[in-house]
Amino acid sequence: MNAALPVVVIGAGPVGLAAAANLRERGLTPLVLEAGNSVGAGMLRWAHVRMFSPWEFAIDRASSSLLAKHGWTAPEPSQFPTGGEVVEHYLKPLAATPEIQPNIRLNARVVAVSKQRRDRMKDTQRNEVPFLVRYVDGAGEHEVLAQAVIDASGTIDTPNPMGASGVPAIGERAMQDRVFYGMPDVLGAHRERYAGKRVLVIGSGHSAFNVLSDLARLTRQVPGMQIEWAIRRPSLHRVLGGGEHDQLKERGRLGLTIGKLVDDGVLHVTTNFHLDRLEAAADGIVAHGEGKQIRPVDEIVASTGFRPDLSVLSELRIALDHGTQAPVALAPLIDPNLHSCGSVRPHGAEELKHPDAGVYIVGMKSYGRAPTFLLMTGYEQVRSVVAAVAGDWEAARRVELVLPETGVCITQFTEEDAIEAKNSCCAPAPVAKAPIPEAQSRNGCCGGPAPNNVDACCAIDADAKAEGKSGCGCGSKAAPVAGPRAVACCK
Repeated sequence: MNAALPVVVIGAGPVGLAAAANLRERGLTPLVLEAGNSVGAGMLRWAHVRMFSPWEFAIDRASSSLLAKHGWTAPEPSQFPTGGEVVEHYLKPLAATPEIQPNIRLNARVVAVSKQRRDRMKDTQRNEVPFLVRYVDGAGEHEVLAQAVIDASGTIDTPNPMGASGVPAIGERAMQDRVFYGMPDVLGAHRERYAGKRVLVIGSGHSAFNVLSDLARLTRQVPGMQIEWAIRRPSLHRVLGGGEHDQLKERGRLGLTIGKLVDDGVLHVTTNFHLDRLEAAADGIVAHGEGKQIRPVDEIVASTGFRPDLSVLSELRIALDHGTQAPVALAPLIDPNLHSCGSVRPHGAEELKHPDAGVYIVGMKSYGRAPTFLLMTGYEQVRSVVAAVAGDWEAARRVELVLPETGVCITQFTEEDAIEAKNSCCAPAPVAKAPIPEAQSRNGCCGGPAPNNVDACCAIDADAKAEGKSGCGCGSKAAPVAGPRAVACCK
């Protein structure tokens, strides 16, 4: 492979620009292709939303070092920025540095990545020829050769449909003008769309929480609104997350806020709702699913997550998990079918590599359809990936990140939730009133996190495997640990 060729980075969001900064630090030349008209274009779609992570977790190390060389002063580490503030105070200054600015092309949408004169069927000299990247801008189509490709394009352009079967519900396409996918600026740019209206929010993640919180604030300004909330889970216990146990305090606080809004009757929740059909009735839109229907509404917000657009990589040989659509080695670490814990151990080039050497999917897109991605996870990914591209596999395999506990798999769950999570590595246990002693609960999260570089989902799982046992789950039934409130992890 020609080392003089650039490394193409797809996307100029925080992870893409971090890749560029790491490449410059290693003496490599990045070429950043961004489809939007600004760096951080994806984040600007939710510029009004305050992040769960404070500034100290939102800034990449290599990027910070580069900025410091040019007199940049980092924001207060403990403050929580909005998406717009991250773009304005961090990404734009980073993109303006002389090391990176000449290597960014805006309004340049990548439409295909292949190997030069090799479709995915061709074996001969496959690893010796460069990548061919085709992109489109205002002047037409262009091609550039690259020694490696880092896809940090994210998933914001491909939201999941609302239908429970993974495809749009019947009637969903016909009502596109009444559906907003993602997080509308309820209190700002989109206020008139929702003020005084009956609104249905579908989704059980933190994007839905933000929308519901904003809608609740709007009801205090415009009385008479109706807020419906539909989730697929049978109860709210796992949906509301770790609360005060979440080390990302803003995320935990948001879950507590939503719980109180439900208790106060501000939000009307329909659980175990699997949308099949939207019907336009005389008095509004009616959502139907499995014998249930929700009161007519005027507007729907679909906060149902996102999925990766893999079409641009279709001529490459990439290995993805069938379920999550994440790289095969990463998938077991993030698959919600296997884990009730939200924490993911740090990972890098080894977990992200593909049969075609030199192509890496990083950032939110690397998680496929799985949730719980954190910015600092993406920063560790690109640090490792760039080291691998530079040939420094010792650094690529080294872990340089400690992630906070998400608090999502604490043991405050009902027996119903325990049944739902019976295949989890750390299945939640029945509720009891007395607290778990700290030594027994191992930080209160199903036994706490596994040690770094250990193939286990939690501390108890790691202990069991160290003793030659099979661990605490991933398919097996969890055996309760004795105590005033049982912890459903294996003995």
